[in-house]
Amino acid sequence: MTDKPLRVVIVDDQTLVRQGLRSLLSVNGIEVIGEAEDGQHGVEVITSTQPDVVLLDVRMPRYDGIWALQRLRDIECDIPVLILTTFDDDSIILDAVQAGARGYVLKDVTLEQLTHAVTTLADGGTLISPAITERVIRAVRAGNVLPEDYALPTPDLTEREVEVLRLVAQGYGNRQIADALFLAEGTVKNHLSSILAKLGTRDRTNAVLKAIRSGILG
Repeated sequence: MTDKPLRVVIVDDQTLVRQGLRSLLSVNGIEVIGEAEDGQHGVEVITSTQPDVVLLDVRMPRYDGIWALQRLRDIECDIPVLILTTFDDDSIILDAVQAGARGYVLKDVTLEQLTHAVTTLADGGTLISPAITERVIRAVRAGNVLPEDYALPTPDLTEREVEVLRLVAQGYGNRQIADALFLAEGTVKNHLSSILAKLGTRDRTNAVLKAIRSGILG
């Protein structure tokens, strides 16, 4: 990261929420360069301003957050999106993760937690808490339908990669995985990069979902 302030776009149908977020984020040097009140306008603002991170609500009139995520994916816009919502619902979480959200947090987070989430996504990471990951996995195992690409045959993972992925599914972070498998943290990161490449996914949560659907993880 450079010393330049992070640039974000806020997509939320509530004016007071957008204004509040703008004020709060500015305290930590995060610049709001655009706002939108629904998904369609949001996509227009995102593509025209090219922010570092997008803060996106799920439930909005007309074009909602899931629509916006799918549209961004269709036009191959790879700007990281953080879902910031009041809706703590398994089906919504699953839809958002599958549509390409890189993070998912609730609006009751602290400013410190929100800033951490924005910074994490801007640095190329993902931030979907282990608790949410666990719920998504539970939903998949309960038989929720996933997109067709999750049902496609997947390349073989090595025994070690399966071990790493199984711990990811249990909510372990890189340091915890390294400790559990007696590996260096850098080695864990290399395994994760290989896993994502083989499974054709860009984050660990979707890698776990695809592995479960394809039978790699039972």
